[in-house]
Amino acid sequence: MTVVSIRKVGDPVLRQIAEPVTEFDAELRTLVRDLNETLAKSRGAGLSAPQIGVARRVFALNPDLPGNTVRLDHLVNPVLEFPDEEEQDGPEGCLSIPGVFLDTKRRMNVSAKGYTKQGDPVQVVGDGLFARCIQHETDHLDGVLFIDRQDEAGQARLLATLSEAPWFDARIKVSPH
Repeated sequence: MTVVSIRKVGDPVLRQIAEPVTEFDAELRTLVRDLNETLAKSRGAGLSAPQIGVARRVFALNPDLPGNTVRLDHLVNPVLEFPDEEEQDGPEGCLSIPGVFLDTKRRMNVSAKGYTKQGDPVQVVGDGLFARCIQHETDHLDGVLFIDRQDEAGQARLLATLSEAPWFDARIKVSPH
């Protein structure tokens, strides 16, 4: 079992745009296994490759998430589509920002296309928490953290709280989604 350290906010890899996966090989299968084992140990909802220091477009999902009817446990090179404009607003946290939970707006419904670790195409459709998790992890692949989705007042409160930590990166990035 390989459980990898999760990078914390302030680590530069969390702000990089992850590179697409082009080789569906043993190295990718090992990465997916490491993501799944680290996620299971941390008891989170999802974990992206950048969160363990690998700037590749891969993330793991908890297969037991409500709405995960296909029990998807990873997605490679995800591309998101939104079938409507409906939004949800609720608490969200991140394994890279431990102990912080903030109400965060996300789309209620999502369709995600990508690949399995073997290179097989896959498409999943989800809503609620499952949709939130897919959007959150895809943001990580674009160098965006959920704190970037807060309004100015929320960002100011969070920055004031975290500004004393020497590892915290105070830059805010706009999500392309």
